[in-house]
Amino acid sequence: MLSMAALSMDRWIAVVFPLSYSSKMRYRDALVIVAYSWLQSLTFSLTQLLMDWGGYSHTYASCTVHLDNWSQLAAYATFTVLFHCSSFALCLIVLCFAYLKVLRVARSHCKRIDVITVQTLLLLVDIHPSVKERCLAEQKKRKQRATKKICIFIGSFILCFSPYVITRLVELLPSVHIPRYWGIAAKCLSYAKTSSDPFVYCLLRQQYRKVLVSIISRVLRKDQYSLSVHSTSSTLDTTDDNCIARIT
Repeated sequence: MLSMAALSMDRWIAVVFPLSYSSKMRYRDALVIVAYSWLQSLTFSLTQLLMDWGGYSHTYASCTVHLDNWSQLAAYATFTVLFHCSSFALCLIVLCFAYLKVLRVARSHCKRIDVITVQTLLLLVDIHPSVKERCLAEQKKRKQRATKKICIFIGSFILCFSPYVITRLVELLPSVHIPRYWGIAAKCLSYAKTSSDPFVYCLLRQQYRKVLVSIISRVLRKDQYSLSVHSTSSTLDTTDDNCIARIT
């Protein structure tokens, strides 16, 4: 989670302050961000080991943090709340702040492009109406594209991680029993976020989609070519066998 927050901060500085990026994101600043991510993970991992809160959990069907001795409920609850506040909540705040700033800059750039486009269309009196409609439609798509990407970034994060975080907080109540199927589903959903991010981010960009389509088409053409060559060779072999049989 913290790596996603670090990347969003880097994108925010690169988009909002493109000319002063090297002065605002220095090696020291990047080192502080990476050091905090590692220090946070190391601190909570060592605390879990020292307090003996780790092991196999039947609810989540995996080795994770769980409490066997309910006499340590207060300390375990404090640990769980601090862990999720310093990871999930902090990352969500950073993501929302950074990407909303990026969206604001993207919309301002779209407005400038729209003004230039409208002025150009007004100068071109003899332009065909279909071309004007196409330009206006492209303006509308450009505005929606940035909003769609930001919503997918933040929405996928909330959708994949919030069920697991809420489940871990709710299970602190002694009277609440978490069903095994729900615990496994929430755990798998949180893992699915990491594995699906490269595909989601790549498919949102038109260049990556074109490359993916070209690769798939080349593979299919290669398979079709190999099948045609194989069928042609088998047909020739059958013809040769028939000719030999007639001669003999």
